[in-house]
Amino acid sequence: MEQLLLEHGYPALFLLSFLASTLLPLGSEWLLAVLILNGFDSSIVVLVATVGNSCGALTTYAIGLWGGPFLVQRILRISHESQQRAEQYFSRYGSWALLFSWVPVLGDPLCLAAGILRTRFWRFLLLVTAGKFVRYLIVAKLVVEGIHTIS
Repeated sequence: MEQLLLEHGYPALFLLSFLASTLLPLGSEWLLAVLILNGFDSSIVVLVATVGNSCGALTTYAIGLWGGPFLVQRILRISHESQQRAEQYFSRYGSWALLFSWVPVLGDPLCLAAGILRTRFWRFLLLVTAGKFVRYLIVAKLVVEGIHTIS
């Protein structure tokens, strides 16, 4: 499986990052690390993962804008309780909460709440992308530093 993902490199990372931010309980950080360890350009890896994960968040945001309870509960599998918790968090901290859209369990409901609460598109995109970018940048930096420490 790892070899297949390495053969497809950046497209595989984009797809995994996208899916990790939407329907499936996946993580994309491991593939980011594997690609860097196998000589892929760390800057491009961070960019591809950020774009893929942000596109996935945009999908959840769109479901919040235009979707109904069926899409939220059946497709995204976000419980009513998680949705309420995210809306309360969002109400308390405002759209700045979107900087934490990368946090497991909380991130998808936050993006959904942003759609439901009609957060302006560009504000949503900027905050979500910034948060996801910083997360991937930190992971990449740790991997690169680990490589230098081992060498």
